[in-house]
Amino acid sequence: MVRDGFYYGLGAVAAAVLLGLVNPWLAVLPLLLGAFFLWFFRDPERAIPDGPGVIVSPADGKVTSISRAEEDGRKQRISIFLNVFDVHVNRSPISGTVTGVSYQKGKFGNAMSAGSSDANEQNVVTVRGDGQTVVFKQIAGLLARRIVFNPRTGDKLERGQRVGLIKFGSRVDVVLNETVDIQVKVGDHVAGGSSILGVLRAGQSRAGAVR
Repeated sequence: MVRDGFYYGLGAVAAAVLLGLVNPWLAVLPLLLGAFFLWFFRDPERAIPDGPGVIVSPADGKVTSISRAEEDGRKQRISIFLNVFDVHVNRSPISGTVTGVSYQKGKFGNAMSAGSSDANEQNVVTVRGDGQTVVFKQIAGLLARRIVFNPRTGDKLERGQRVGLIKFGSRVDVVLNETVDIQVKVGDHVAGGSSILGVLRAGQSRAGAVR
């Protein structure tokens, strides 16, 4: 479980105890809320796929769009929507070095909308390794009010390594080079760290690396 779950959960339990001293029925709602927080911040172990050029999903959720990245038509973008019932721990899509972390203030609009990729508050992370560069965006949604990313620029990551989370409903976009063969389709539900989003084509290691 993510540490935040204990903070939120214990806070709700403390409120339940205090309210229960006044009226036992008043303790029911905070107890249920505490149980929800403990469940929401769950952090299950995942089997990380092996193999050269494999890119795993950085988040749990539903694939809502596969398109060309507007900022560069040569790249592919996979959008993953996380609802409140999904695990919200984020993981590194590849093994490599964090070459960029850019936090951008913005709106808290519906993460399902196409414009949220640019307009919403977000954290843009670039990881380079395994012959390629992958960019993923942690995007806030209607309920999300805090984006957490723990590594710093220059840190080395392993594929599937935990890197942070987005608290309550959100979206993650993954931008891949055109030399990656996409392995998912719109409507698929993916699991962070274990679902394969794409595989770099054999012999494309150098061509797939973005400078």
